[in-house]
Amino acid sequence: MENQAFEREKISLPNQGKKLLLHSCCAPCAGEVMEALIASDIEFTIYFYNPNIHPRKEYDLRKEENIRFAEKHNIPFIDADYDVDHWFDLAKGMENEPERGIRCTMCFDMRFEKTAEYAAAHGFDVISSSLGISRWKTMSQINDCGERAAARYPDMEYWTFNWRKKGGSGRMLEISKREKFYMQEYCGCAYSLRDTNKWRMAHGRDKIELGKNYYGDEQQ
Repeated sequence: MENQAFEREKISLPNQGKKLLLHSCCAPCAGEVMEALIASDIEFTIYFYNPNIHPRKEYDLRKEENIRFAEKHNIPFIDADYDVDHWFDLAKGMENEPERGIRCTMCFDMRFEKTAEYAAAHGFDVISSSLGISRWKTMSQINDCGERAAARYPDMEYWTFNWRKKGGSGRMLEISKREKFYMQEYCGCAYSLRDTNKWRMAHGRDKIELGKNYYGDEQQ
């Protein structure tokens, strides 16, 4: 693989799975996961379904970075609907919930249910997500949502592989710098943007400027 600089242990799909549909939240999180799968000769397709991301400019930035990396490695990329109105409907009453709370559970459920639905209709027997590699996420929460979504379909499994282990988190950062990925500065939804900006302003920092920072820039 081009620019491959890491020693990797071969991994395999659980229970002799044949075909993986990988839900991707963004290129920085997905980069290490994708390279690990490629190095292990695992057949997979990227499924980009993230109607939580707000505003549309941020959504497009994250999606296009992911498409760029997938195309570089000739990985199929499924661009799912941006049904943001439905996401906001589901989030009603949860606007002031904290990160990692019930609003995030709803968000993971929504995205994984759609992932599992697509997988079942297109011959995938394993689903997983790059969300779990982020240290800002609670892995048990993500895995519970993924397993719940997969359980709706016979012979489908959610792969709970810990992408952070054995240097995965460090490689995630190195790949992001190497590829100069766009650096998102909040989780993604309107409420995380609101709360992050509130925190920044309380600590004397400017509000987030969309599309400004990229991994590998000199200031990083």
